[in-house]
Amino acid sequence: MTTQVKQKNYSIQEYLELEKQADIRHEFINGNIIPMAGGTTNHNEIVTNLCLLLKPVLRQQGGRVYTENVRLWIPEYNVFTYPDVMVIASTPIYYTESQTTITNPVIIFEVLSESTRDYDQGRKFGFYRSINSLQEYVLVDPETVSLMIYNRGKSKQWSLNILNEKTENLTLNCLDLELSLNSIYEGVI
Repeated sequence: MTTQVKQKNYSIQEYLELEKQADIRHEFINGNIIPMAGGTTNHNEIVTNLCLLLKPVLRQQGGRVYTENVRLWIPEYNVFTYPDVMVIASTPIYYTESQTTITNPVIIFEVLSESTRDYDQGRKFGFYRSINSLQEYVLVDPETVSLMIYNRGKSKQWSLNILNEKTENLTLNCLDLELSLNSIYEGVI
């Protein structure tokens, strides 16, 4: 069953109730409900590779990795969204008692698509920057070897590093971990 969302301003409670019954995921942006686009096989391969690479390290460090079905609450902007991959450094902090929505990622990965590229690089990153726990934001292009890594500095400063060679390594400072781009893109490019 596909849930049709009428154009109106929804409350958080209405959104969460609709999401329980929906066949597809929706973002909630300050009262507006927006259906999320489906992914490609390249998108799925990259998400899977990231999880397989991150899980052993996080298991040792006491962290967690979550994928596209776990929601993120961003209170400053009244936003619920589903990042492609989220890393939690320790115990998840949940929005309410439900274990469907977390509030404390330290790293967020978004795998870009034609329909979300500008949003992920712009407005969505603006939402993410308001999350106090977030230290790193990584954008992965599934069609060409290209990663944009934003690292939080002091105060509200973010620095950008771009990697575009399969021989390079992605350094995740808050986990003290390096991942090869070759491993991230395995089975894709």
